[in-house]
Amino acid sequence: MFAKTDRKVQFKSPPTVFTDKLISQEARRSKALEEQKRRRAQKFESSRQLDAFADLNLGNSDDDGDLEDEPEIVREGVSSFVQMVSQPVETPSLSSDAHNHETVQSGKRRGKTRRKRIKSKPSKWADKCMYAELLEMNEEVHMWDNQSSDVIDGLPRDLEAAWVAVAPVPTGKRCLAVTHQSAGIVGISPNTTLRSRVLGKMLLPRFPSSLPPLTVLDCILDINWRDNGIIHVLDVLKWKGQDVGDCETPFRFWWRDTRLAELPKPPLPSGNFSFTAPFTTVDTSSQNAGSSSNMPTSGRERYRFPYPTSFIPIPYHTDTTLTSLSSFVIPMARSAREISVDIPVHVSPPEFILHDMAIDGTHDSVASRSTTSVIARVDSDGLLLYVSHASYEEGTSPLSCWVPNKTITKRPELHSSSEGYDSPLDVFQRLVQRRTVRNLHVVLGLQDSMDI
Repeated sequence: MFAKTDRKVQFKSPPTVFTDKLISQEARRSKALEEQKRRRAQKFESSRQLDAFADLNLGNSDDDGDLEDEPEIVREGVSSFVQMVSQPVETPSLSSDAHNHETVQSGKRRGKTRRKRIKSKPSKWADKCMYAELLEMNEEVHMWDNQSSDVIDGLPRDLEAAWVAVAPVPTGKRCLAVTHQSAGIVGISPNTTLRSRVLGKMLLPRFPSSLPPLTVLDCILDINWRDNGIIHVLDVLKWKGQDVGDCETPFRFWWRDTRLAELPKPPLPSGNFSFTAPFTTVDTSSQNAGSSSNMPTSGRERYRFPYPTSFIPIPYHTDTTLTSLSSFVIPMARSAREISVDIPVHVSPPEFILHDMAIDGTHDSVASRSTTSVIARVDSDGLLLYVSHASYEEGTSPLSCWVPNKTITKRPELHSSSEGYDSPLDVFQRLVQRRTVRNLHVVLGLQDSMDI
């Protein structure tokens, strides 16, 4: 009865649900970090090219002097005489022609079945995003015995010193922004594509952007990008062909913010703009006709972006002390973010402009140059934690943990009845506060022992 529902639950569940529960997340994180260090050291050793110098020497030593007097034995094979032998000329036979004809006929019969069996090759951008695991937290009472020296609450032991927080994480679709070489002008010629996280398929046709060529960014396409034109930049893999993914997390985020701030302001989409009706319907009666005519342009019609134009970096925080998490980072993860964006306004030009520029055909471009700045409200989806010393890793990784601010239900049909339950962000906040109190008790105990 619940076979289809259970499969849907497994598909929608976070990645940590399918991992071995006998291995803790802390152990998997340490193993992944050691594996990254091993690969980094191996890549460094291979770049030094020490194998090329392994067979080099400074010459024969004095011990090899006796070997110089021995006669040199020349060893030659018969391979040099093979070319002198004439090759026999093969004569086609009737039996071989019949065999080839039968092969061609059988190949034609199996052609259709072979086409069905051939599967499309997976995209090279499939599963390239660093997908975070759900942070495994434990709030049981017996784990918080003040007499024990070790507390297993699920929070990383080095949370205050070796982690970077990203908040607020916007709500949207995870994707990769990939730029290509373009012969046209940057910002006008289409040079950017968006690739899905799992299959690497194109989400949108190629569109222009101010990003440099050969750049790969880990992004979150805003859920309302049609209204605000925003795509949020989470991380950077490559910039102008330079591999940045091997760098540590704080440097990657600093590089992301610095390079995005240097980009020129993105131009408005070229061509005719697309305006649609607003969400609120306007009454067509004669009583409301006059009020709708006096309504501002933003109320009568709404602009729809054909592609995202604003690449906005997501804020990151290197200060992950318990005090900073409680007073600054967690409140930011709960609140929505306000971003100022420019939206074109559909303005009718004066009559003399219509008369003078009708021949040039520039009426649309002149009328569409007017813009207005609006505040876009972006809802938060939670908090992300990254290991500081880790590099970018493809696929699901314990080196990045996700703390959502919404309740995760095991049954999708029970989502409406889960409003009374605490979200993982609530549990994370309580665990941080408990660890703060416990650390305070430890400090007071040390002071009392020193006084005695």
